Amino acid sequence: MSLLIDEKDLKKLIVIGDRVLIKPKVPQSKTKSGLLLPPGVNENEKVQIGFVVKVGPGYPIPSVNDVDEPWKNSSDDPKYVPLQPKEGDQAVYLQNSAIEVEFNREKYVIVSHSAILLLLRDDGLFE
Repeated sequence: MSLLIDEKDLKKLIVIGDRVLIKPKVPQSKTKSGLLLPPGVNENEKVQIGFVVKVGPGYPIPSVNDVDEPWKNSSDDPKYVPLQPKEGDQAVYLQNSAIEVEFNREKYVIVSHSAILLLLRDDGLFE
């Protein structure tokens, strides 16, 4: 499934809930021995690698109303359990649970937090 979005600024995108926006890594076109691979070979892999671009707020926690404690400040702001991925992480995710999105002629995938198998966080990667 693919979706085309005609926006100019990636910062305008808001990722909802436990979803993560990932920029897929460009698959290798050669094997280690130097053989050229056809374009569709890497698309059929069950596991893919990409870079985390945006992360949703997390899993929502239901609000608890303390009626018997009126001195507490009541707040209707939603609370979330945060997700592990951070922007810039390299993620290994399940391809069959990813939804492809095209944004400014670049392909991204939206993946639920539970479909991410592994994260690689290198703080010096973008320095």
